[in-house]
Amino acid sequence: MKAHAQSCNDDRLLALLSSNDCGPDFGAENRAAAEHVENCPRCQSRLAELAANAGEWHETRELLSVSAADAAIETERRQRASATSPWQGAATVAWTEAMAKQLLVPPSHPEMLGRIGRYEVERLIGSGGMGIVFKAFDTELNRPVAIKVLAPHLAGNGAARQRFAREARAAAAVVHEHVVAIHNVETDGTAPFLVMQFVAGESLQARIDRQGPLALTEILRIAHQTASGLAAAHAQGLVHRDVKPSNILLEQGVERALLTDFGLARAADDASLTHTGYLPGTPHYMSPEQARGDAVDGRSDLFSLGSVLYAACTGRPPFRADTSFGVLRRITDTQPRPIREVNSDIPDWLARLIDKLLAKQSAERFASAAEVADLLEQCLAHVQQPATVLVPEELARPRQPRWIARWPLMIAAAAVILVGAAACFTFWPKPDRGSAAGLSQGEPAQVSEKSADSPSLAELDWHSAAHEIGTLSADVENLQSRADRLWDNQPVILSDDPAAPLPEPPMEPMP
Repeated sequence: MKAHAQSCNDDRLLALLSSNDCGPDFGAENRAAAEHVENCPRCQSRLAELAANAGEWHETRELLSVSAADAAIETERRQRASATSPWQGAATVAWTEAMAKQLLVPPSHPEMLGRIGRYEVERLIGSGGMGIVFKAFDTELNRPVAIKVLAPHLAGNGAARQRFAREARAAAAVVHEHVVAIHNVETDGTAPFLVMQFVAGESLQARIDRQGPLALTEILRIAHQTASGLAAAHAQGLVHRDVKPSNILLEQGVERALLTDFGLARAADDASLTHTGYLPGTPHYMSPEQARGDAVDGRSDLFSLGSVLYAACTGRPPFRADTSFGVLRRITDTQPRPIREVNSDIPDWLARLIDKLLAKQSAERFASAAEVADLLEQCLAHVQQPATVLVPEELARPRQPRWIARWPLMIAAAAVILVGAAACFTFWPKPDRGSAAGLSQGEPAQVSEKSADSPSLAELDWHSAAHEIGTLSADVENLQSRADRLWDNQPVILSDDPAAPLPEPPMEPMP
């Protein structure tokens, strides 16, 4: 009893607190005290009282809890940013493994990760802002599937659950070779999920991260197939709202691109209403109207498609900033850097197509995804067979606007007017000073021989000026002809005589 009282001594506890060295010089008494505290609840409580008062401990607990919350938010943000594909997410295994333990029930086979419904979950294959994705096996239809489980922070929101179910069922109606098929939707459980076609391969984002800018043929093929998938969805009245490289899957072994996550961004939008400052997904591929919170239609997806093509051509998104707000401001207010300044291998006609897709006003973009798909198909045919297939006329080099093409004639007309005015001012007959004085005194006016000869002299000088003006107009017309030929890439025959006329250009074929 005496030994216990000696061990539970405040002086020894204070000495233990004041010692910050755990090395060889820690001391035998301090070691004995530390070993005693490890097994004595009374000393542990007293040591906490001696270390700080109740208010200080309360403040410390609050600071630690806030730091933990911030760390959790930052961890989730990094996990969303590092997830390059809904199919691949090795960087987020630690986070999603913890979630999987709560969402899955024990498997019926020891080699499986777990079970959800009638599906045996084989492994975790990805995660993102909307949820986590598993590779599973459908025990009734005997086929591999991909199961996307709604993320817990969305599953707890009633509006998000309803939107998830509604959009998933609408997306299931889109049947197209370049759209990931949805086989089933389950919303009754704790965590709603949908069952999709399993695509073995990688995302476009993963390929861009690995290779950088893609080859022209590959860009056109992926763009054409993606636009075809969008056209099929738009025909069903469904807007994707989240077209980005990580939602475009590239099937392994075949040259096929498939769009996934149709319409599911609306579920995140609904959930974000309850999270101040929360921005679902990545903003780099949003349209200006979507960034402003305005109503969107299929042309919003076309802007996002243009951003995806820009990234495929340059290896980076068109609008970048340090913060999400900065990205949104760039999307709505600024133009991206010209593609050919980043990658000179991209042809002018493809740069013009992407520029039109990235128009700030939706009315200035293409009318539909089907039109874009047709143009891209012709472009791909031109690249594969340049000798027989021409670039679509809409993407060929545009002619100058009429007012720009005719600016030399406009200058010539202005020069004619100015020369004529100057001639009239110079050669117009002037009244005699003496006659003017006589008129002021009431004397009759007299016309001298000099004043009588003035009209004929002025007329002679005007004819000379008119001849010079006509010569100037001919030179301007010849200059205009040369400018037109240079603009249309037609050969120009140079001559020592600047006024020598050029042969007429060949007639353009009738459309």
